Amino acid sequence: MSNCVKFTYKEILTIAYPILISILMEQLIGMTDTAFLGRVGEIELGASALAGVYYLALFMVAFGFSIGAQIIIGRRNGEKNYTRIGAVFYQGIYFLLALAAILFSLSWAFSDRILGRLIESPRICEAAVSYMNWRVCGFFFSFVGVMFRAFFVGTTQTKTLTFNSIVMVLSNVVFNYILIFGKWGFPALGIAGAAIGSSLAELVSILFFVIYTLRKVDLRKYGLNRLPKVEFRTLRKILNISVWVMIQNFVSMSTWFLFFIAVEHLGERPLAITNIIRNVSSFPFMISIAFSSTCSTLISNLIGAGESRFVWGTIKQSIRITYYFMIPVLAFFVLCPTLILRIYTDSADLIMASIPALMVLCSAYILTIPANIFFQAVSGTGNTRTALGLETGVLAIYICYVVYMILYRRVDVAICWTSEHVYSACMLLFTYLYMKKGNWKKKQI
Repeated sequence: MSNCVKFTYKEILTIAYPILISILMEQLIGMTDTAFLGRVGEIELGASALAGVYYLALFMVAFGFSIGAQIIIGRRNGEKNYTRIGAVFYQGIYFLLALAAILFSLSWAFSDRILGRLIESPRICEAAVSYMNWRVCGFFFSFVGVMFRAFFVGTTQTKTLTFNSIVMVLSNVVFNYILIFGKWGFPALGIAGAAIGSSLAELVSILFFVIYTLRKVDLRKYGLNRLPKVEFRTLRKILNISVWVMIQNFVSMSTWFLFFIAVEHLGERPLAITNIIRNVSSFPFMISIAFSSTCSTLISNLIGAGESRFVWGTIKQSIRITYYFMIPVLAFFVLCPTLILRIYTDSADLIMASIPALMVLCSAYILTIPANIFFQAVSGTGNTRTALGLETGVLAIYICYVVYMILYRRVDVAICWTSEHVYSACMLLFTYLYMKKGNWKKKQI
């Protein structure tokens, strides 16, 4: 197990910091919805949790495709085969627009029936359907957006993501304020306004990406200066990598959705608490994902450059630097829980009821950090089929735990969140063993 390192902590941070900012800004979309809807009512707060995770389960299919494309872009970037990056980018755009149209149509046709069968409370179900009917319009914008993200991350031009995300979040805050509460002459749309505002913010994000790319990126260098025809060979190569990530992401988020459905069966208050904790968890989760995503990109570039000996050193560096950033955040949550929870609700009873679950969540990150790093390392090697197999095994254990503890034992909502410990512990064990013993160095993509 080599300890050789190629990157300094400063170089890792240079790449990770813009990714962190971009993920932070993307998460602030959901946080903004929750913060505003927390002032509307617990029904809307709970419904936005269910509908938001339901939307994410579909969105993560597209995000999984973009991860596969990002891995290939990173490999081509490491090989200095820059002109092929444009072909990967455009084939990804074509595919994701078609996928957006399919998922949009299916969502409009079946979401109300699916949610109606799964959600026990009629009031929460009605609000969730109202949110989804408008939120799915954002598929066309967010799906294209993830391909721009794949391009900029894969070519390590991550600063662009920071500017884009700031624009998107500011747009979302403005649109949400206007449409949820009915300001500036607009009607008060409540939870539907949150969905419309988020979709419009994603449209603004795409406009920013297009203008920035045209003005700042060397289009000829990356083969972006012309629109190619559909190349099934290139698309097939992307899908060979990404299809496993797409399935893995969908299965993972669907399982997350089932967790919320299970909690909803405990009552409207536990669901409201769970939505608050989900949003609070976004802060440490973003730090973990930023550094794990950076680790994946660096590993892809290292293997592309024929420098596999640096992979283990990069993994260890990524784990250490993530802990350095995470510990102060978690310490703040533990010491000042009321301050952070007040962002999402002004109900003193709801804040006090949420504190135990927050403590459980914070303790889970001891395992979550290395688990995420190792899992993204597996994906960075291009062995996405293996990553799917590992994830499926972990999720099977996770589902059994959730069903037993929540639906059978009907434990307190704080105990429900110990499912994060189970998931992270199993993921860390499985991925560590694979990276230690798996034949990942010879993977060709």
